[in-house]
Amino acid sequence: MLLLIRMVLLAALIVVVTLLGIVFCLLTLGSKNRVYHLAHVLSSLAPVFGLRVETRQSEAANKVPQAVYVGNHQNNYDLFTLAAMVPKGVVTVGKKSLRWIPFFGVLYWVSGNILINRDNRKQAIATIDQVVVSMQKTGLSILMFPEGTRSRGRGWLPFKRGAFYAAIQAGVPIVPIVCSDTHRQVHLNRWNNGRVIVETLDPIDTAGVDAEDVGTLLALCESRMHEAKQRLDAELAGSSSVV
Repeated sequence: MLLLIRMVLLAALIVVVTLLGIVFCLLTLGSKNRVYHLAHVLSSLAPVFGLRVETRQSEAANKVPQAVYVGNHQNNYDLFTLAAMVPKGVVTVGKKSLRWIPFFGVLYWVSGNILINRDNRKQAIATIDQVVVSMQKTGLSILMFPEGTRSRGRGWLPFKRGAFYAAIQAGVPIVPIVCSDTHRQVHLNRWNNGRVIVETLDPIDTAGVDAEDVGTLLALCESRMHEAKQRLDAELAGSSSVV
């Protein structure tokens, strides 16, 4: 019964949030915070899934005026968990195929996010260049998922270089956002699906880094994020064993 109630409630909420979100975005086309507001509305729906999301913010990252944010991409629940840490003045970079998702695709586009063709390497690189120009003109930050797709329990997928090239070219730091493991955590027929921790790590400076060093920058960021996720997962495992 709980599963059925949740499915009906979620379907209704998604339609309502999407339609109202589209209207909101059309009325605030000049705002740099459309993604921020939508993300925080979505994150407020986490309790519908029985999730308690705890956020932790790096003080150093909080002082960064512009950055390339990178997050680990696990599954569709990222919309309701990792979204809690989306800062003001940011847009995301996603696959062009997202625009074909009913309701959500229109909302994703009208909220100012950037769509790229990841299947065409040359086009993707050219788009990253355009993203950098846009960052320099608007002062906006971007959020990317360097794994390129949802990991879906397959472990830590290899990072792609686009986000790191963008940070180097724009001359802004990388700010990692890490979410604890949510693979197989949510059971819609269970009332309480536990706690999730989303943490923003300290910025990684790109000053003095050039394109030839992108591999080193990528490896440093990946290592810090991997270590943070292991730490968060261990903390949650320890707290659940105590309970």
